[in-house]
Amino acid sequence: MKKLLISVLIIAVLMASGCISDKDATTGEPTENISQIGPAPLIPREVLFGNPDKITVRLSPDGDRISYLASVDGVLNVWVGPADDPDSAKPVTNDTGRGIRIYFWAYTNEHILYLQDQAGDENWRVYSVNLETAETTDLTPLEGVQARIQAVSQKFPEEILISLNDRDPTLHDIYRINITTGEKSLVMENEGFVGFTTDDEYNVRFAMRLTPGGGSETFQATEDGGWELFMEIAMEDLLTTGIVGFDETGTILYLIDSRNRNTAAFFAMDLGTGEQTLIAEDPRADASDLMIHPTEKIVQAVAFTYERKHWQIIDESIAGDLAYLKTVADGDVEVVSRTLDDEYWMVAYMVDDGPVQYYRYDREEKSAEFLFTHRTALEGLSLAKMHPVVIKSRDGLDMVSYYTLPIGSDSDFDGRPDEPLPMVLFVHGGPWARDNWGYNSIHQWLANRGYVVLSVNFRSSTGFGKAFINAGNLEWGGKMHDDLIDAVNWTVQEGIADPDRVAIMGGSYGGYATLWGMTNTSDTFACGVDIVGISNLVTLLETIPPYWEPQIELFATRVGDHRTEEGRAFLTKHSPLTYVDRIEKPLLIGQGANDPRVKQAESDQIVQAMQDANIPVTYLLYTDEGHGFARPENRLSFYAVTDAFLAEHLGGRHEPIGDDFEGSSIMVQCGAEEVAGLAEAIAD
Repeated sequence: MKKLLISVLIIAVLMASGCISDKDATTGEPTENISQIGPAPLIPREVLFGNPDKITVRLSPDGDRISYLASVDGVLNVWVGPADDPDSAKPVTNDTGRGIRIYFWAYTNEHILYLQDQAGDENWRVYSVNLETAETTDLTPLEGVQARIQAVSQKFPEEILISLNDRDPTLHDIYRINITTGEKSLVMENEGFVGFTTDDEYNVRFAMRLTPGGGSETFQATEDGGWELFMEIAMEDLLTTGIVGFDETGTILYLIDSRNRNTAAFFAMDLGTGEQTLIAEDPRADASDLMIHPTEKIVQAVAFTYERKHWQIIDESIAGDLAYLKTVADGDVEVVSRTLDDEYWMVAYMVDDGPVQYYRYDREEKSAEFLFTHRTALEGLSLAKMHPVVIKSRDGLDMVSYYTLPIGSDSDFDGRPDEPLPMVLFVHGGPWARDNWGYNSIHQWLANRGYVVLSVNFRSSTGFGKAFINAGNLEWGGKMHDDLIDAVNWTVQEGIADPDRVAIMGGSYGGYATLWGMTNTSDTFACGVDIVGISNLVTLLETIPPYWEPQIELFATRVGDHRTEEGRAFLTKHSPLTYVDRIEKPLLIGQGANDPRVKQAESDQIVQAMQDANIPVTYLLYTDEGHGFARPENRLSFYAVTDAFLAEHLGGRHEPIGDDFEGSSIMVQCGAEEVAGLAEAIAD
């Protein structure tokens, strides 16, 4: 399984939360849905936000071993064991800080490779673990430098391609590096490109740069070492058009493309003739995922996600496999790992009301063996269903949204509670990202506390065609926020939400939306929870990480241009900081001190402005976090405070803070007296 890119990987997740994010665990799992009348028992926060039991499960390329992330003394590390005996797996890494979140197998079958930063600074280093000697090698031992994985090929098991911004902090050069010795050699010096496309032979084939108008130009490498223009992408197609990879011969290019259409379809292009062939399309949704043969590089299935993900089978050789897998367990089927010979698959089954179930599938025997779930403590719990719904915006856009009702609140099971309930509007980050159906710990937590939870794919969200994304251009604090208000109004009209008890909450862009809601639509919301949110769009763009500089035109055309006087005035007008004096409702803010994307100053300055205006605010700072809360101790402490905060202002249930501050770096900068139990917890 390979996650499709939207144009360039780094802009696909531009401002998304930095918390643990793996599709194996952010979508859900099949357990019996036990409906009941009356509220479900209180679920401890530890069950929902502590470390998962096992996550990011993979098979080694030869199929002999299994790997996954699991806790060692409370910190996520990589475990490896025999594929036919996962219970005997042992940890092979020894991270004692934030935990490992990104890892993969090298094609030697004897090395695990992983990325790690320091305290959330996103200056990633690449590490190699020799499974035979148990030695870990830092392949990129450079201070203040960000390493990225450019390519990993089975044709060169002992080498990988990485990119480093050690020469120029704004540009990443490509290096070839030996995963055993750490020896590296320069492959390509970056001459001003956002990114490169390489093949399995480690040849640099294409390079991309952004244009002043917010579009891009893709250049093809020539035989004499130069570049020639290959493809132009207009601004409106930038986030929905891009190269995915090559077939086994390297002569067929795979790409998603929205040019001359709205939704991004999947195409194959013959590089010799330039002929482009449509492989799969959907009139409502962009191509979102694909299955590709591990060595033959044949595209076998393409996924599209509107309300739910669905697959179009391209290669009939896997049709029987997928048909069989649908009979094994309930839930959506995801193939998360495949062996090189394609004899074994690691399969995850996902639903909205239970943990992820993992199976090892033997293709020859047509037999799937159950291994484990990602959170054992969720098994048997009565969890809430997530309801997909399409809500109309005031100007006629279809917004795919999801809401979750508390267990026992819908006695006739019609998707509407028996009476209007308090609600939390949970706004996704990005904004060039999207909400999806599936198991969601935030939804389960808040629904368990007695709240309706609503997630809205407002304009600018990805996956619904370029027109929907581009409808949000220059609409921060404008129509993007109108969409959220329209969705809240829909829940009120449908008798779902109590209009006097609605909270807004989110991280990154969702934090910005929270601050905008508190300052500009305060009549709609009873309170707000801002996580690493943006308060001033001018200072945000003035302090972006240096390696985002090559894509500054993306921000200029879609958010606003801080380089011009007119642009700064526009950004100031759309910044929550400008309207601090309008804040009337309770506000809770959480921030990571090392956040390289939304700097601590974004939270500091709005808190200071509120204090200067004698407006109460509770501000939590985490000294060892970046863009989101990666350490479980910090997640638990933040959600413990949020639990009490929401209960006070919305009237739901909550679990006392208890000992959930233990091991956390939480610092209450101000406003401890505003949240019941917070001052006492800090004192303890």
